Amino acid sequence: MDRNTIIAIVLSVIVITVGMTIQTMFFAPEIPVDAGVVEETIEADVYLPESASGSITATGDTPDSAPFDVTAGEYTITFNPEGASISSIRLNNHDDNGKPVELLFKDADDANAFMMYSGKGLSESIDDVFAYSIAEHGTLPLTIVTFTRSFRTSDSDTDFIIEKRFAIPQNEEYMFQISVSFKDENGNRITPINDEGVAYTLAFGPQIGPAFESMSNNYDYRRVSLRYDDENRRDARFSDGIFASDEEKTLDWISLSGKYFAFILIPDDDVTIASSGAIQYTNETGVPQEDIVYIERAATASDSSDIYSFYAGPKVKRNLTIFESGESVFSVDGHDMKDIIDGNWLSWLENILNWLLQLFHRIIPNYGIAIILLTILIKLLLQPLAKRGMDSTAKMSALGPKINEIKERYPDDPEAQNAAMAKLYKEEKINPMGSCLPMLIQFPIFIALYGLLNTNFDLRGSMFIPGWIPDLSIPDTIFTLPFAIPFLGSQIHLLPILYTISMIFSMKITQSGSQAGSQQGMMTFMTYGMPIIFFFIMYNAPSGLLLYWSTVNVISIGQQLFVNKKKKAVYEEEIAEKDAIKQAKKDAKRKNRRK
Repeated sequence: MDRNTIIAIVLSVIVITVGMTIQTMFFAPEIPVDAGVVEETIEADVYLPESASGSITATGDTPDSAPFDVTAGEYTITFNPEGASISSIRLNNHDDNGKPVELLFKDADDANAFMMYSGKGLSESIDDVFAYSIAEHGTLPLTIVTFTRSFRTSDSDTDFIIEKRFAIPQNEEYMFQISVSFKDENGNRITPINDEGVAYTLAFGPQIGPAFESMSNNYDYRRVSLRYDDENRRDARFSDGIFASDEEKTLDWISLSGKYFAFILIPDDDVTIASSGAIQYTNETGVPQEDIVYIERAATASDSSDIYSFYAGPKVKRNLTIFESGESVFSVDGHDMKDIIDGNWLSWLENILNWLLQLFHRIIPNYGIAIILLTILIKLLLQPLAKRGMDSTAKMSALGPKINEIKERYPDDPEAQNAAMAKLYKEEKINPMGSCLPMLIQFPIFIALYGLLNTNFDLRGSMFIPGWIPDLSIPDTIFTLPFAIPFLGSQIHLLPILYTISMIFSMKITQSGSQAGSQQGMMTFMTYGMPIIFFFIMYNAPSGLLLYWSTVNVISIGQQLFVNKKKKAVYEEEIAEKDAIKQAKKDAKRKNRRK
């Protein structure tokens, strides 16, 4: 592997890193009818005030305000009667440090998820205490939590009722539905609030878990995205912490997602959305970064409840697509929720590599070993492409004495050194650019493997070596300092150190002192400077990704040492024979001239 091969590898990693850094910047039906549990559709007159304040006041006695837990299927949800909201969403079958994953990352001072706000914006929260009831659905595997409370607008002396219902599946589906309705005392649907064309705002946030300390590295993120009808997902771009959707387009869904989990809010087709958007905060205490996503419901009359489907779970295709197959409790066909999964033009190759990874994992149920076996297989498949570069390195190593002779002949003339080196390469039929094409062919595999090992949900929580690498989706931490090191933090990771050492050693044996003149300084930087730079870039990389790169380096070192040992002597003998022939021709010419 010669200088240009090394440059190609480095450029590949740079392109991957830059692309990743840039990167780091549902026709839903109504809840099934069951008398007394899920709201019945009422054919009645509706009214809409021409203008009304967004300010409302609760009436009647204040119910019990104590929060309560509901466990059903995949979820354990903590409901708060204050605002008929949710303060915790825990996934029963996914762990985070030995406890169920907390999907709702919030501080004690933050508003709960699914808080409603009167009228437009997030200034008038409806945080009064609601009465509630819990019941089982009559025919479907659903737990129904119903909240109700009477209110009165500031410009009316007539009470109305806000009813909010949560339908939670008792099976293995990561979706629940929310219905919101306004009724008068006779049970008729009404729209009592009209604040600049908005009846109410429904928000969720402040952040999706698991909890994090900062978003300062490239290997985790929190992102607001949305999808318009018949369009691909778009990631929100904030301006001064504010993002607003295009009101000229029909919202399909809006989401808040991290690397492994996602919240996706899908309004029913019958719900008229005035606007949607998000607000982003950066805090010094509490939740480091908040992304509060909201939907503003238009102040239009309706003869049925507003239904919102809400996906809260893993960013795994099989979990996201079941809702479009008709086999789930809730059906959101046509919303293409799998679009939330990060992908690129090499997703097809990533799927193939993932199939191989899963195959090795079935043989040996340890993802660390599976990654190593996958790496070995890829190196074997690419060996015919890499062979030419390794043979070139071995031949340049055999030319070491001649290269040193050139350096001694032109000690202070880099241009002359380079010219003599080029002539030597030509005479020995060595093409320094010969290994670049094979590297370009391998480049897509490097990108696909990066995507696979950086975001693969199956690696989350997967142990490789107990006590050292308990989770391949996060950095390995051997100990934590009582202070923070600049650019690194307080956690000490061993794999980045091993990766850097293997990278330096790999580069040293691939150049073998074969450069002369001005190229020596560049190669010194490539040998030591680039690995140090990548040490900082990869320091917080997932252990699975670093395990792959370290294994690649170790295998490449072994291959190159083997080729050097096998071929160097052969090349030295060939070079000696050529030199002997050349010398014999020179001697023959001298004899002829003397005659």
